[in-house]
Amino acid sequence: MSEFVKIGDLNPSSRGVNLIAKVVSKTEPRVVGSQYDNAEHRLSTALIADESGAISMVLWDDDVDRVKEGDTIKVTNAYVKVFKGRMQLNLGRYGKVEAADVSLEEVNTENNLSERVVASSGYSGSGPRERFQRRRFRRPGF
Repeated sequence: MSEFVKIGDLNPSSRGVNLIAKVVSKTEPRVVGSQYDNAEHRLSTALIADESGAISMVLWDDDVDRVKEGDTIKVTNAYVKVFKGRMQLNLGRYGKVEAADVSLEEVNTENNLSERVVASSGYSGSGPRERFQRRRFRRPGF
C-alpha cells in the first residue's frame, strides 16, 4: 500500500490516494440512474478535510451509510476526477472508506480544492462530447 497523503497535495491526476480525513458535511442522498448497469443507485457528496485542505468526495450506495458527519475516516485507493471543472475524490471499484482509529480535530476548510476551477485533459461528464465528436458536413451530390 502506498503512503498516506494530505488533501492539500492532491491534483487532477492523483491516483491510488490513501488519506485520513474528517467528514465536515454530507449531502442528503439522492437516487440516480446508471448508464452502465441500468439500475438506480444512491449518491451523496461529503466534504472531507484534514489540516492541509478539503475536497468533495462522492459516495455511492453502501458508502453513503458508512460515512457520517463528524467522523474521521480512512480512504484507501481513491482517485481524483475533474467533474464540471472541479476536483472531486472518488472511490471507484477498488477504493474503500472506513472509520479511522485516530481523530482529527483541527481541519482546514479554507483550502477547498473542489471550489477551484481546474482544466481537464479529457471528457469529464460536464457537457457535450464536442472534443470526441467531429461533425462532417457533406455537400449534396458527394
